[in-house]
Amino acid sequence: MKSAVETLNPTRVRLTVEVPFEELKDSLDAAYKKINQQVTVKGFRKGKIPARVIDQRFGRGAVLEEAVNDALPKFYTEAVNEAEVNPLGQPEVDITELKDGELLAFTAEVDIRPTLEIPDYSGIEVTVDAVEVTDEDVEKSVEQLRERFASTSTVERAAEEGDVVTIDLEAKVDGEILPDGVADGVSYTIGSGELLDGIDEAVKGLEAGGEATFTSQLKGGSAEGKDAEVTVKVTTVAARELPELNDEFAQMASEFDTLDELKADSRKRLENMKQFDQATQAQERVLDELLKLVEVPMPEKLLEDEINTRKHNLEHHQLGQMGLDLVKYLEIQGKTEEEFLAETKEQAEKGIKTQFILDELVNKEKLDVSREELTEHLFRRAASSGMSPDQFAQAVAQQGQVPMLVGEVARGKALAVVVEAAKVVDSNGEVVDLSDDEDEVETAAEAVEAVTGEAEVSEDK
Repeated sequence: MKSAVETLNPTRVRLTVEVPFEELKDSLDAAYKKINQQVTVKGFRKGKIPARVIDQRFGRGAVLEEAVNDALPKFYTEAVNEAEVNPLGQPEVDITELKDGELLAFTAEVDIRPTLEIPDYSGIEVTVDAVEVTDEDVEKSVEQLRERFASTSTVERAAEEGDVVTIDLEAKVDGEILPDGVADGVSYTIGSGELLDGIDEAVKGLEAGGEATFTSQLKGGSAEGKDAEVTVKVTTVAARELPELNDEFAQMASEFDTLDELKADSRKRLENMKQFDQATQAQERVLDELLKLVEVPMPEKLLEDEINTRKHNLEHHQLGQMGLDLVKYLEIQGKTEEEFLAETKEQAEKGIKTQFILDELVNKEKLDVSREELTEHLFRRAASSGMSPDQFAQAVAQQGQVPMLVGEVARGKALAVVVEAAKVVDSNGEVVDLSDDEDEVETAAEAVEAVTGEAEVSEDK
């Protein structure tokens, strides 16, 4: 076999391959054997039909077609290795010549991973939010805990903001009660905003047994988006009673003996959360600056496939689970289809660029993924998927996605290297030291995954 490579553009090549016919012998033998198992010829045992009989009965062309289909992947892979290119996705193959007994020639056009030059990134500087926990933040956190321990008691008075009412609902459109427009015994906290627009105004001031009618646009169901005449009847009114904030509450709601200890723990937890958010913000902003430094040619076919994948997953998975279609989603978002496609293209380009650059850094910095790092990443991915680690690991192995997980960790390590080299300051002008972040690689991997989204650039040979 002999091959040549022609560069069509920085992200696409054409391989030209010529194969002497004798090199097809193994594939021809395999083709005859396969056809032998599939056909029956009177006078011959199954699997024992001579090649000349198969040629006469079924045509030499059928054999050649089977042999070529079997041989192409092997010769394509050899040509790729000889050319030392990194193909992305499947090639477009065109058989240019097939002379029985003489020659097989074909071309294969395929997108390739572009060659990138990673410049010095040590000069990257980013600003992130300062970690500041105010007394108001702590009070709000404790108040949220207090809300969880609230109790209710029925009262004989008109409903007020914050009360919990039990209500019956009936919705009509064009004077007709909707099939799914009746609900009894619904519990609702006035002011929570969890039901229909206008319901708070309707029930405020009503006592048990009182009812009111109001107009509201339905948020779901068979008449979603239509204006309905809604009748609401209050059956009970209950006042919410919050426990007093004291040491007794701290002992009831936590493992602490005093309210001061509970507040100190709340402050510490809020600090940890804001430090995590700060680290994530630093990684995202450093990545954005890194992307600005590197010129990345974009493979058109790969980009097209990525856009289609993102659009398909949004329509058939995320929106499908919410009972929405793309038209309704765009209406809610206030976007045109052109704006949506432009945003999707921008996100897809950013995801692909991120993978290319970080993969190049993995090679440049000679970063390896240890078994411990892969295991930790697997555990975190399992937790986010709602599966047990064993179930997740089994699914990953069955679907051949172990290399994908390794790539995620490796890219996280590459981003962590860039973050460590960058200068990160907070909004107060203080230098932020992220070197003590024990989960730096994992949080970096999550930051990368948030950008790459559906993108997973695979190399096929």
